[in-house]
Amino acid sequence: MIAYALLAVPDPKYPHGLLQPPVSFDGVFTSDLKGLKLGIDWDFFKDCNPEIAEACQQAVEHLKCLGASIVDIRLPEMEEARLSHVICILSEMRAWLEHDFTKHYNEMNLDTRSTLAMGSKFTAVDYIQASRQKTRTMKFLKDLFVDVNCILTPGTACTASAILPSDLITGQSDITTLTESMKYCQLGNFTGIPCLVIPVGYSSAGLPISIQVMAKWWDEAVLFRVGLKLEEFRTETKKPIIYYDTLF
Repeated sequence: MIAYALLAVPDPKYPHGLLQPPVSFDGVFTSDLKGLKLGIDWDFFKDCNPEIAEACQQAVEHLKCLGASIVDIRLPEMEEARLSHVICILSEMRAWLEHDFTKHYNEMNLDTRSTLAMGSKFTAVDYIQASRQKTRTMKFLKDLFVDVNCILTPGTACTASAILPSDLITGQSDITTLTESMKYCQLGNFTGIPCLVIPVGYSSAGLPISIQVMAKWWDEAVLFRVGLKLEEFRTETKKPIIYYDTLF
């Protein structure tokens, strides 16, 4: 939270950011979650690896025991939002990396080349239509946050995939795994709502599982409040086989 407090304050060199509300930690250290309404689209929530769904549902039960109310919601047009997010982000990546794509193409991994080449194929009409969907999805979220304080999903729909020796040479192009790993983060990335991902357990293979908490714009305080309680739910944090201490 210290890092957040330092990073989230307005930047005098960015005039638009001066309009944001002041950083707040109101209610973060409240002993329970009474009064909070947590929205879950259960069809979307459970559209993941069964081990992930089970661990995340147990975390939800922990939040209920602390006084939070679970509200059934529906996240509309998620497929439209997913496709629009792909169009927007690949178009913007391709535009930003124009110099590198033309001057350093042969130095890029094969997966990077194919991703940026795909971004080249979207038209201005595609980008405008995707941006319209962004506005539409933001309106959906604005309406949902009238009734709930947060939206809960798993952090990812699959656990981490293995890094093969060939991946270090050519990169990895695995659309299925990429789509599953990004499934739940796209909504926040697309619309700009704040999100917090908290580890809540491990798979049978020992790989980490996480849950995601999303809140309305500028309401990071409620994310920290829920996140602190989710950290209490996790009874063990395993040290990775390969570990680098970045603080000491």
